Amino acid sequence: MTRKILSILLIEDNFALAKQICRFLEGVGWSIDYADRGQQGIALAESNQYDVIILDLNLPDCDGLHVCQRIKQKQKKITPILMLTARDAFEDKAKGFQQGTDDYLTKPCDLRELAMRCEALSRRPQLHSAVTLKKGNVELDLRAMSVLFSGKPVKTTKIGFKILHTLVAAYPYPVARSDLISAVWEGEPPESNALKAHMYNVRKSLEQVCNKPLLTTISNVGYKLEGLEDNV
Repeated sequence: MTRKILSILLIEDNFALAKQICRFLEGVGWSIDYADRGQQGIALAESNQYDVIILDLNLPDCDGLHVCQRIKQKQKKITPILMLTARDAFEDKAKGFQQGTDDYLTKPCDLRELAMRCEALSRRPQLHSAVTLKKGNVELDLRAMSVLFSGKPVKTTKIGFKILHTLVAAYPYPVARSDLISAVWEGEPPESNALKAHMYNVRKSLEQVCNKPLLTTISNVGYKLEGLEDNV
């Protein structure tokens, strides 16, 4: 079988390992872009189209989970992400999948297996056409920017949708106020109390379609969704 030529983004701060991976994957004819910082990787993912992104969790400027979440939020085309990391605890893997990773491989690994996993991810058509994010009974249509709670529409503004997108993607974990501002306003700080006002509107919109509080404020931390039903 002819091997498909893939375009890969590698985000890895260990230069020796990155060089080894790049040489191996280029040896099978693939195109590789490389970033050794999380923010650099996010910028490359936003400006280019890749078949697969290989992402390390331990990056010098930001956590790989944050990088995964930001890439998934901003992608026009849903690109599968493979986390390649020395963290092998179940809790680390669970957090990775909850933030949107599509596969998980621990270091050290056989580079032949890494290549096979990349090929397998690139063949999943649903990953490239997925336009919904569902956690429990909350479902977001990323293309239409609409929200359903147990099948009932939730009225949101554009900012409100971005807030819910960030919170649902992080569920069941909280999102720091600074991370929420960064995700929603993309690095441009809003006016004073703007986030608080938008959070109030999001909370009221949710309460109109459900009979229990879903959005919780955590003092000195940020915000989180609670009590979503079904499996997450």
